[in-house]
Amino acid sequence: MSPRMIGLLLDALGETLAMVGVSLALAALLGIPLGVLLLVSGRGHILERPALNRVVGAVVNATRSTPFIILMVAIIPLTRAIVGTSIGTAAATVPLVIAATPFVARLVEASLREVDGGLVEAAQAMGASPLQIITKVLIPEGLPGIVAGLTITAVSLIGYSAMAGAVGGGGLGDLGIRYGYQRFEPEVMAAVVVVLIALVQLVQTAGDRVAARLDKRNLRRHAAKGVPSP
Repeated sequence: MSPRMIGLLLDALGETLAMVGVSLALAALLGIPLGVLLLVSGRGHILERPALNRVVGAVVNATRSTPFIILMVAIIPLTRAIVGTSIGTAAATVPLVIAATPFVARLVEASLREVDGGLVEAAQAMGASPLQIITKVLIPEGLPGIVAGLTITAVSLIGYSAMAGAVGGGGLGDLGIRYGYQRFEPEVMAAVVVVLIALVQLVQTAGDRVAARLDKRNLRRHAAKGVPSP
């Protein structure tokens, strides 16, 4: 590959990292509280609200079931209203966040369901408020699973960001389409694929290590307190 093409590849990688990083941060900021709400508002939980749970769950499921490419096109008016344009990395971030938030919410809900119910009951018996149970019991105990869920989300966002490149979203997908497909330069397409694979491997490995460390920390804490681990 020419130095110019290497420069374009590095610029595209930077755009992809920016899209994925910002989207993951915003999706976590929105999705974690949403996942907590889905759990605690469920039947028999600490803030039981069946009607609210059904409505929120329906919205989450509807968003998750919409293919990303269709979602991205469908919300173009919203994207323009938020960032002022429908093309480029900033515009691609809007549908990425909307697609990832319900995904994060369901993964967080599933992680928190794995927390030992006995810990919640013990906290309630000691007079802990729902907010204290959420912040002192559920989230700390479910943190390894939450990190693992965010890792899965990051990997998915890398794939989504490449898909966004097909409609002018920028990043590695855009580079692969413009040069690898439209200009018939297979070496560019091959380079894009290699970089995406390496990026996914790096993110997955880092996320797995962080989740494993958090899990070991929880196990040690339970052992020190003489509490059975969840």
